[in-house]
Amino acid sequence: MFSPTQFHALVNGQKTGLMAGLARLGLRIAEIPYGGAVWCRNRAYDFGVLKSHACPVPVVSVGNLTLGGTGKTPMVEWIARWFRDRGIRVAVISRGYGGGAAQGNDEAMELALRLPNVPHLQNPNRLAAAHRAVVELGCQALVLDDAFQHRRIARDLDLVLLDALQPFGFEHLFPRGTLREPISALRRADVVVLSRAGAVEPSEREAIRRRVAGLAPRAVWAEVDHAPQSLHNFSGQQQPISSLAGRRVAAFCGIGNPAGFRHTLQECGYHVIAFREFPDHCRYSSQAADSLAAWAAALDVEAVVCTEKDLVKLKTDHLADRPLWALRVAMVFLVGQSEVAARLQRLVPA
Repeated sequence: MFSPTQFHALVNGQKTGLMAGLARLGLRIAEIPYGGAVWCRNRAYDFGVLKSHACPVPVVSVGNLTLGGTGKTPMVEWIARWFRDRGIRVAVISRGYGGGAAQGNDEAMELALRLPNVPHLQNPNRLAAAHRAVVELGCQALVLDDAFQHRRIARDLDLVLLDALQPFGFEHLFPRGTLREPISALRRADVVVLSRAGAVEPSEREAIRRRVAGLAPRAVWAEVDHAPQSLHNFSGQQQPISSLAGRRVAAFCGIGNPAGFRHTLQECGYHVIAFREFPDHCRYSSQAADSLAAWAAALDVEAVVCTEKDLVKLKTDHLADRPLWALRVAMVFLVGQSEVAARLQRLVPA
């Protein structure tokens, strides 16, 4: 089974040779029926064969054009805070992929730490979750997490995130690339946000903006970065980012974009001597936790670093005798914050 990094190396052509070429050919063939299914589903919604159901309160969707992580959770947090700061009762609705029966998935646990007063309803039937949020909880606004392709609930604002490190999914639909649907689907977007924008040069950001403008000329454009804020452990202790600068650390993650996490660690000045990738939404069984502890114990490192989504599932301050710290990041707007806020303001009754 490919890790995200290995899969990306295959589909972007970094992996060469006869076997890699044959693998890409096989993935290209598999892309055809996937694309056909996506096309049929979108046309069914476009022509009303499949219905989108309206909610009696404003609905904001936050989603991706590609598979993997683009920073949706920080954006969902920012939008939920925007509503809450204006006295509007808001709930987050998501499918809950990767969650257990007794608790939500990693995004739910992470958002619970950051937004303890905002309900997060997870249900494969997101329409039922939305109904419960409005009728039972009295919510006045809804934020749909990972919902650009979920067209069953009508939305008042469709926000799409593109990762600056790979905004267009290697120009192919899954499985030949990482696009969930064709790039032309951006025409449905009301707001397009380039995440991790600080990781690329301004000229590259401008080239991406121009391409998006040709596809979605009426969409608001924004750029955000994810700035490291602090290190914290499961017990709630914190220390500054600089405390591990120049130190030997091991790192791991179970997220959709491990390359983005590794890039952030490099920006922090950490000397990452070993790095492990786990599947997105990894639940970390006892066997996986034991494997991580043995791995950490065998390394000459001062600490182990992971993401908040990993920490909330491992629920420990140490791996073997190595301290385990999660890197907390915050989303900061580089371009377009006032424009995005203005679009949200339109949804708020006087």
